[in-house]
Amino acid sequence: MRLKTLSLLLALALTPALSVHAETAAPAAQRAQAAAPYASAEGISEYRLANGLRVLLAPDDSKPTTTVNLTYLVGSRHEGYGETGMAHLLEHMLFKGTPTSGNLMSELSKRGMQFNGSTFFDRTNYFETFPADEASLDWALAMEADRMVNSKVARSDLDTEFSVVRNEMEQGENNPANVLWKQLSAISFDWHNYGHSTIGARSDVEKVRIENLQAFYRKYYQPDNAVLVVGGKFDPARALARIEALFGKIPRPQRELAPTWTEEPQRDGEREVTVRRVGDTQLAATLYRTAAGSHPDSAALQALAAILADTPNGRLYKNLVAAHKAVGVSAMPFELAEPGYIVFLAELSKRQSLAQARPILQATVEAIRAKPITATELKRAKAALLKDIDQTLNDPQRLAVQLSESIALGDWRLYFLQRDRIEALTVADVQRAAENYFKPSNRSYGQFTSTARSASLSATPAVCAARPRRPSWPPTCWTEAAAS
Repeated sequence: MRLKTLSLLLALALTPALSVHAETAAPAAQRAQAAAPYASAEGISEYRLANGLRVLLAPDDSKPTTTVNLTYLVGSRHEGYGETGMAHLLEHMLFKGTPTSGNLMSELSKRGMQFNGSTFFDRTNYFETFPADEASLDWALAMEADRMVNSKVARSDLDTEFSVVRNEMEQGENNPANVLWKQLSAISFDWHNYGHSTIGARSDVEKVRIENLQAFYRKYYQPDNAVLVVGGKFDPARALARIEALFGKIPRPQRELAPTWTEEPQRDGEREVTVRRVGDTQLAATLYRTAAGSHPDSAALQALAAILADTPNGRLYKNLVAAHKAVGVSAMPFELAEPGYIVFLAELSKRQSLAQARPILQATVEAIRAKPITATELKRAKAALLKDIDQTLNDPQRLAVQLSESIALGDWRLYFLQRDRIEALTVADVQRAAENYFKPSNRSYGQFTSTARSASLSATPAVCAARPRRPSWPPTCWTEAAAS
């Protein structure tokens, strides 16, 4: 797909897209539900159905495969108290099938499709990739339309999925970087759900009420909260006709989805957490809260992640790894629908010193004012970022899945706007962003170190209302005989 500069890409004026209905002999009832052209850019055309479903067609006849990707605008950000992990658990449940489909894991595997689902803060995503074939495309579209509103989400399937989710939780708890990330994000957000791990609290997942999970499904898994992407090799006219026939008959829900409204207040100083676990790994990490992923600063933050943590040219690599103070460094910019964060991580061997690594890590990130970004550093970072975008544009599956992230930020075209912003970045842009966000007052520091086993906490005892032995004593679970 050839790249084009899109300086006004996110203008919301409706852009005419190629009409595909002239070649499709659809009955009158189907034409009444026809998808309306909405926008077109970079070879991708967007259509909208009357029920609110957004459809993106990204044909590429040079590829041998087709990808169907369905994104729901619901993630852990939308969970209520006691519901952590619900969006992720529901993602698992939707592979159990509908009353008419059978188990979808088996059905997808039987057809030789590559598939997956994933949940994050702002979205839940499902995709299938398969050798280009009309019958396979028809089946995938019908399957997604069916499980959008007909999934069983049954109590009888929960036990099986609990074991799968528990396994994921245990894998995460055995990963030092994941454990530190969870604790570091928790101390960085007082109120916002971005401070909670997407996989949720174990007790919330194990004690989930099936009626709550079903209500969550009915609320968010609806056409007006979804974006369907078809990419790779396929006939756009035929595909759109099938989408109209399969998804167009799903009614628009009566409920209105209210936007989330929690805003994290301004930080008032540094925060710190230490995680102690049995093991040989040591980690040091700094987290800085940043703007939303749709903000122009996100391009500068991506560049800063490369400038600081690239191997072997990044500043952190040179100051920590090359200096034998750490064995590895990385950067993770979290570009989210609402103001997110960026994490810089250093991994140490058990013989290296956290006390020595910490000031180097913090000073390298925060001393950009004293040691400004250079044109050479920015050029190298831009080349790496743009190369990755170019590779994504030439892979229908990667593109479809990556568009999910931009969809979660507010608009699929943000992916191309971000490319344009990266191309236009100046040293001054990157310098300003670093000086604005990388401040001690906006920093959370976390470290992971080995220790003996920590204390275990006892479960809450049962308290019941039998008659107490003394009027001043609280109720307890004595029997009437013991109390008399």
